[in-house]
Amino acid sequence: MCKSDATAQQTEVISDIVMKTEVPGPESKRLHQELEEIGGNGGAVTFFVDYAASDGCYLVDADGNRILDLFQQVASLPLGYNHASLVKAHADPRMVAYSISRPALGLMPPKEWAQMLQESFLKVAPKGLTRVQMMLCGSSANENAYKAAFFRFRANQRVQLGLGPMDFTDEENSSCMVNQEPGCPNNLSIMSFMGGFHGRTFAALATTHSKAVHKLDCPSFDWPVAPFPQLKYPLDANVEANTLEEERCLKEVRRIFQERQDAKRHVAGLIVEPVLSEGGDFHASGDFFKGLQKACAEFGAAFIVDEVQTGVGATGLMWAHESWGLEESPDIVSFSKKALIGGYYYKDEFQPPGGYRVFNTWMGDPAKVFLFKAVVDTILNDDLLAKVRDMSEPLLQILHRGAEKAPQFVTNVRGAGTLCAFDSESPALRDRLMVHLRNHGVLVGVNGVKSIRTRPPLIFGKAELDQFERVFMSALDTLSATS
Repeated sequence: MCKSDATAQQTEVISDIVMKTEVPGPESKRLHQELEEIGGNGGAVTFFVDYAASDGCYLVDADGNRILDLFQQVASLPLGYNHASLVKAHADPRMVAYSISRPALGLMPPKEWAQMLQESFLKVAPKGLTRVQMMLCGSSANENAYKAAFFRFRANQRVQLGLGPMDFTDEENSSCMVNQEPGCPNNLSIMSFMGGFHGRTFAALATTHSKAVHKLDCPSFDWPVAPFPQLKYPLDANVEANTLEEERCLKEVRRIFQERQDAKRHVAGLIVEPVLSEGGDFHASGDFFKGLQKACAEFGAAFIVDEVQTGVGATGLMWAHESWGLEESPDIVSFSKKALIGGYYYKDEFQPPGGYRVFNTWMGDPAKVFLFKAVVDTILNDDLLAKVRDMSEPLLQILHRGAEKAPQFVTNVRGAGTLCAFDSESPALRDRLMVHLRNHGVLVGVNGVKSIRTRPPLIFGKAELDQFERVFMSALDTLSATS
């Protein structure tokens, strides 16, 4: 029996929730104490996982609990656990070579590198974007996207003065070495949104505004923050109010652009997520994002779309921004999570002039790109985007029925594809529901102040949906009776 056949048979036999203990159980608690003694855990570990025993939509923890995982490693597993196509890819000799002798891609990429990118990331590139830059994670993708925006902005300024894009003065060369102007143009910025999350490294952190704990005690750049629409639900009953709210936010974006331009403190780029995920799953209409793109074009700023959490099929489209109906593509689209590695797509004009300007030792990882090719092939061959679309409405309907049953626990239901969320009346009620679900075999994510979110893999199907509904409705019955 081949490995993939064995995996398929195992999944067929035990594809169900099995709970032996609460989560975390005694073994997870023991392992947590062991890890605490040596550090390195980031201070947020909840329980430990047996990754070898996990498969498909199901996570197996250290205590043998088999849990329906609708969070999937913070939205980062496109095909669930131990998918046969990725197991098969690991048997390829190139995977061994890339893992043992990890290439410094910016200097000496493997001879297959261009072909690998064509067969993976460029095969599913957003329309209008023909270039891709690999990085290691979402934070590093956004950090370097910001650099590309700054490089383009300054190159355009020089060209307008009749200079070449890299005609640096002696003063620029010397002043940048001590972090001063004009070499370091500290009057440039990236605009971002309240509730947004773009990473925890320094420039990315300056554009992250989801939780104070991420930012406290870290120096930051004086970069502008705009309000993101706070829509009212249900959407069809609040059209006028939501339209006014989006217009208010767009007006503020334009005011910031103008104010900064007048003060010669230009905004070189604007970054936004299709769904502000960590901040609480905030949504907006396609018209709002069209308005952002138009403002960016008028003020000469890069329009950067952060698809780290929404990309690679989560909404039923390969890229969530495809639903906005833009007349042209964004300037830059960053990715990570379900892409298995970080990076960004970009227009030709954002190719930095000269070498070493967007650069690090590894510039990505060919082993992860090789795996992503298997993900892309599986998405296309198994029509997984259609599967996500088929599951999205039934999943939302379950949440709506939950809102009717227990509105104190479930309200403001919203979603795009299977990327769904709802609020509870308070953080305490939200946390009670999350813990009850986990202890009865369903893992969900929490975000914002009082929100719960789902981030299942693209293979999420009817059987898993039915199991979720059973546990979810039972949880609401139990908690409503005791609240």
